[in-house]
Amino acid sequence: MTQNSIQPPLFASSLDGLRVLDLSNRFSHYAGKLLADMGAEVILIEAPIFGNSIRNKPPFIQDRTDIEFGIPHFYFNTNKRSITLDIHKNEGKTIFLELVKTADIVLEDYEPLALNKLGLSYEFLHEINPKLIMTSITPFGQTGPYANYASDDLTLLALGGLLNIMGFEDMQPTQAACEQAYAMGCMFGAVGTMLAVLETQLSDLGQQVDVSIQECVTLSLENSAQSFDLENKIRARAGNTQRYAGSGIFECLDGFVYVFAGGMAASRFWKNLVEWFKIEGVEGANELASPKWQDLKYMHSDEGKQLFEKIFTAFASDKTMAFLYEGAQSRRIPLCPVNDCQSILKNKQLISRSFFETALHKDSGLKITMPGAPYLLSETPWSLRHLAPRLGQDNVTIYKELGLTEEKLASLRTLGVV
Repeated sequence: MTQNSIQPPLFASSLDGLRVLDLSNRFSHYAGKLLADMGAEVILIEAPIFGNSIRNKPPFIQDRTDIEFGIPHFYFNTNKRSITLDIHKNEGKTIFLELVKTADIVLEDYEPLALNKLGLSYEFLHEINPKLIMTSITPFGQTGPYANYASDDLTLLALGGLLNIMGFEDMQPTQAACEQAYAMGCMFGAVGTMLAVLETQLSDLGQQVDVSIQECVTLSLENSAQSFDLENKIRARAGNTQRYAGSGIFECLDGFVYVFAGGMAASRFWKNLVEWFKIEGVEGANELASPKWQDLKYMHSDEGKQLFEKIFTAFASDKTMAFLYEGAQSRRIPLCPVNDCQSILKNKQLISRSFFETALHKDSGLKITMPGAPYLLSETPWSLRHLAPRLGQDNVTIYKELGLTEEKLASLRTLGVV
């Protein structure tokens, strides 16, 4: 699909009819994208001249540091509209309040109380539009001793507890790429918003959705809290080491594979792996058939882990990820490639489900491939309706709805309001 071929969808979208005023500037753009991708009309409200911060965030298409060439902007703002408006100025605030009357949702990531100081608190906006939902995504939520602390993605991974279990056991914690804490906050922000939308349909009353990114990160710790509660153990970093023999990441001819064939939950696959080794004539296969490998204590021992690693690495060293994956799958052995970005683009499963979309970036003439939706809705399917908007490209259309003439817009533009 290219920009020139994008057409209005022939089917209804899931969130048709919802209007979202998107005040995202720091890290909540993905939440707006999730709503826009499901059909909501998401209006990105940006500062005049320079736009919001994500437009200036690298990397840039063709390394061109231009507000229309930022790759994060190109991805996170698909299916949105854009208007420029300075809500810090009185006339801009007045226009924003008129927009609020037409909206279902306001999405924002200002520091707590920042909008209150502008006279745009949720309580005030709720008086203007009782059905309004305001979703506020902040590092630590609207309340508490940390509420006004400055933060970034790494800080939130650390204070949320996830950073402590990321990386190798003999090294310092390692941050995951691509601002995963922010992504968690945005996903839960979108989910919380939809829960509020359902409630509004029943009660005709809106509410504020207060999202703490720290809490979203802490929620991702899986069974770490239970491990301490039940086993009196603090879950630690494991990296690519084996927790049990037969479970871990191992090198092969063209990369790495993850194997899960040993340990408490995977011991049922051990026999299949040993049989495969025997068929392939792997040196040490008979050793792995010994009864001691049924003992979890031995599987957890350094001796067991080192012996398995030696046998498996020798077997895999001259074999590709694809060969190992196909062979393991046919024998019911949990093994998969550790894909890099290039491999993901060529992945048969993702291609078969048309996961990736290709669109034309008009200013550069380049075709850009990007992820589509990770879900398939049979009746209201996702679609790429339009690409990330140019700064203020919808000013005339949207402000005309409010009764602003072109002469008035020109005057407001001179004053730096739009």
